[in-house]
Amino acid sequence: MARGSSGIVAGLTAAALAVVGVLAYQASANAPDSVAAPGPAASVTATGQAKPTKKAEPPAVLPADSGTGKRVVYALADRRVWLVDEAGKVLRTFPVMPSALNPQPGTYRVATPRQGPATKGSDGVMIEHVVRFATVDGVSVGFSAAVDGSMKSPDPSLKTGGVRMSRTDGNAMWDFAAVSTAVIVVP
Repeated sequence: MARGSSGIVAGLTAAALAVVGVLAYQASANAPDSVAAPGPAASVTATGQAKPTKKAEPPAVLPADSGTGKRVVYALADRRVWLVDEAGKVLRTFPVMPSALNPQPGTYRVATPRQGPATKGSDGVMIEHVVRFATVDGVSVGFSAAVDGSMKSPDPSLKTGGVRMSRTDGNAMWDFAAVSTAVIVVP
C-alpha cells in the first residue's frame, strides 16, 4: 500500500507544479511594466500580434519669429499649434489638421466670442470649442475639436475653415485663447 500511495503523491506533486507553472506564466504576462522583466522591442497583444513600439516624438520647437507675449502660434507646414504664455514659455504644443482654406501667414486675433456648445461645422461634422480668428474667401477660420474626436483631412472641394485638434487639445485651446488673444500664423 505504501508503494501505491507514493505514486499518487508523485502524480499530485507533478500536477501541482504544472498548475503553479501556468499561474506563474499568467502572472508574469499580466504584470505591469514597472515590475515585469524587460521584454523585446515590440510587445505582443492578447491575440499574439506584435504591436510596434511607440517612438518618443522629439519636442516640437517653437518657430522663430513667431511673436512675443501671450499667443497661439499656428505653423501651417508643420500642422502644429503652440500655446505660449506672456513670458514666452510654451505651455502646450499639439498637432492639428488644417482646414481646406488656410489664412495667409501673419498676425490675427481671436475676434468673436468663443462658441462652447456643440454645433455643426462647415463640413457637416459636429464640433465643439470653436475659437475663430480669421476669414478666408468669406469663410470663418478657427480652431475646433470634432465631438467624435476625429481629425480627418478636409474635403478639398469644400470651402471649410475648421482647424481640427483632439478634444483634449481643444479643451486647452478653449481655456487659453480668449477674445483678443493673438494668433500668429507662420508658413
